[in-house]
Amino acid sequence: MKVVEVRCIRHRYAERLTVTICGLSFEVKEGERVIILGPNGSGKTTLVNHIIGLLTPVKGRVRVFGFDPYKNMKKIQDKIGVVLQRVEDQLVGPTVEDDISFTPINLGFDEKWVRKRVSTLLKMFGIQKLRKRVVYHLSGGEKKKVAIAGALAHKPKLLVLDEPFAGIDANSRKRVVEIVKRYCEEENASLVLVTNDLEVVREIGETIYLMENGRIIFKGTLKQLFRKFKDLELCKH
Repeated sequence: MKVVEVRCIRHRYAERLTVTICGLSFEVKEGERVIILGPNGSGKTTLVNHIIGLLTPVKGRVRVFGFDPYKNMKKIQDKIGVVLQRVEDQLVGPTVEDDISFTPINLGFDEKWVRKRVSTLLKMFGIQKLRKRVVYHLSGGEKKKVAIAGALAHKPKLLVLDEPFAGIDANSRKRVVEIVKRYCEEENASLVLVTNDLEVVREIGETIYLMENGRIIFKGTLKQLFRKFKDLELCKH
């Protein structure tokens, strides 16, 4: 089953800047862990923002669980967990526990279930002491952990994470990467992850897409990637 399909899209921003993402088709199957690599300006975040329905193309096709995410987000919002590149743009709860519980509560989940789920996630991420802290007073790394926990809170079938581990210290990053990987394995959830951290790619990646100047120029495994691009400076952390 194809969870995500993107076919040669063109987007026109308000300032009349046009961005085209073509080349190879982008697809994500059920349970597949997909990594998007590429230099700044290659179109990674534009691609991700189309997948989560923040943008809509003037040309091309985007489907998530069979729906146009821009027009039909209400039909699929319970299936998607998101971490934006600018994590401050999505932290909406006054406290950490409020923020993590925000999505499942608004989706109508049972409150008792949500409280238990939030407690589980706080312990899982090692942030129990932050439960009552105001989110805007957290460090950058703490905000990322809260955002990732929030993305997992309602047990989505697709995670879309844009540079989610940036700013998290090395020891915590390994733990958080393992949490995300284990979640995908246990829930058979798909993952779309934007990162240029090759250690993260090695730990969690299955299918790699490489973008350059608005084109998807490669799809394959990490081993195949380095066989084809021996001097891949743009991917070095």
